[in-house]
Amino acid sequence: MTDSNRPSSFAVYLRLLRYVLPYSAPFALSLLGYMLFATTQPMLGGILKYFVDSLVDPGVKFFENIPLEFVRNLRFPEAVPFVIVVIALLQGVGSFFGNYYLSKVSLSLVHDLRVALFNNLLTLPNPYFDHHNSGQMISRITYNVTMVTGAATDAIKIIIREGMTVFFLFVALIYMNWKLTLVMLAILPVISLMVSTANKKFRKQSWKIQSAMGEVTHVASETIQSYRVVRSFGGETYERRRFLDVSAENTKRNLKMSRISAVYTPALQIVVYSGMAALLYLVLLLRGDATIGDLVAYITMAGLLPKPIRQLSEVSATIQKGLAGAESIFEQLDQTPEDDSGTVERERAEGRLEIKNLSFHYPGSAKKVLDDISLSIEPGQMVALVGRSGSGKSTLASLIPRFYTHRNGEILLDGVPVERYRLANLRRQIALVTQQVNLFNDTVLNNIAYGDLAGAPRASVEQAADDAFAKEFIDNLPEGFETKVGENGVMLSGGQRQRLAIARALLKNAPVLILDEATSALDTESERHIQAALEKVIDGRTTLVIAHRLSTIEAADRILVMDQGRIVEQGTHAELIAKNGHYTRLHARRFSDEPDGDGGVGALEETDA
Repeated sequence: MTDSNRPSSFAVYLRLLRYVLPYSAPFALSLLGYMLFATTQPMLGGILKYFVDSLVDPGVKFFENIPLEFVRNLRFPEAVPFVIVVIALLQGVGSFFGNYYLSKVSLSLVHDLRVALFNNLLTLPNPYFDHHNSGQMISRITYNVTMVTGAATDAIKIIIREGMTVFFLFVALIYMNWKLTLVMLAILPVISLMVSTANKKFRKQSWKIQSAMGEVTHVASETIQSYRVVRSFGGETYERRRFLDVSAENTKRNLKMSRISAVYTPALQIVVYSGMAALLYLVLLLRGDATIGDLVAYITMAGLLPKPIRQLSEVSATIQKGLAGAESIFEQLDQTPEDDSGTVERERAEGRLEIKNLSFHYPGSAKKVLDDISLSIEPGQMVALVGRSGSGKSTLASLIPRFYTHRNGEILLDGVPVERYRLANLRRQIALVTQQVNLFNDTVLNNIAYGDLAGAPRASVEQAADDAFAKEFIDNLPEGFETKVGENGVMLSGGQRQRLAIARALLKNAPVLILDEATSALDTESERHIQAALEKVIDGRTTLVIAHRLSTIEAADRILVMDQGRIVEQGTHAELIAKNGHYTRLHARRFSDEPDGDGGVGALEETDA
């Protein structure tokens, strides 16, 4: 996002206020608390006035209008300790109400933003994840939200508390001597200009810091997830250098922010103290008939101004970081979610799949991945897709559950276009198993009975595991089905992870089954057992098998051969072999040295070479 189309700070603040509205009551209490705290500052100046005047004239009475007799009888010099204690108590009460209730509002605000951001991630379309790295998205939920926390807690606290303090001190100063106070007010335009200039620099730098922090998170996340590859291929030096570069860039950005702040704060102090110096000089010229107490009180209250003004100036960097963080959060929240405008819902589809004249290209690319694809699969039929890498097989599988939205052609389930189904209902009709298995750092049981399947009877889970030939190795785990599998199933082998994914699909018991390289990581022994299980599971289900092993492909009702996004051949295994075309060449290249009676160890897929 360029500076020209970036929303203003005021617009971002207004949007943040919408999240504050549900907490208006505690926010009002915090304002009252800070107001009480701020009023005690000029009270101290007033006490000094009467204290100094009473030293000259002991007859001065400050409490003569107070109804309590013992307070009225207090002589002023002796009453100062009593009054200071009362002021301290008022300050303490105001500070407690202000700090506690504002923290409650701020932390609730951050919680709401974090939850909204995470929930939004669950609704974003696939292309968003394709074009944004995971490090940047994680950084938004962690680092960027933390920046909003700073702006919503410490920064807002200082703005309200110190802002009110400055306001009440100025009111008291104007009341005591408006001519002298005009001198102080004369420097406000200069302060305003300095704050405005610094804010622009702080915000611009904050965006760069957040981007650099996202890269740090991204590199660290990639290295952790790919640690086996890093160690196997000697990538430690490369990863150290890569992380060093992004961390150094982040440090550079933060140092630039610190440099701007380090120059800005002293410059502002010079302006403020210059005004104070002019004020002290003019006291001698404009004192009029003011008493010594008046002058002491005025100078004391004027002397209290630089500290809150300095704190207000220093908080600018924190606010701009928070605004930049909030802006990046809102940028994601404003992304259009997956289109879920369909209204059709079915308890269980029959499973008739039809694809008519389907063409597709990925967003941002003009190259067609699928070109005029048409096919029909009746309920209970099994169709296999084969072809070399990049021919569009997996893309076709992704379009059926609407992970991507097609614009040309039709995909129908039971005669109804898939876009007319509610997304959740459509995906409930489809069980998908891919070569890339995703498991969660949870128990085996919870990984099989995941999402909509949570709460499934234990017997059903065990039966699904048994059918997927997974129960044997699960029973040998330390805690059986209650064993945690580690991050993305790191405690299991590749074949074991795939068998859990197959068990998950079997437990779903959906009318449409898509197997995208689903058994590629299985050893030969497991493959034989899985084939028997799949034959039983496939019965009565519409099954789309992509680049599967030969034993499964041979059993398919129809095999479709894809090349450069088009279906170039189709028929049974025997028919395609007899044609001596694409399928025969694929078969010859991949299975010329296949072991006899083994069922095949390769996938029907040709390399691009």
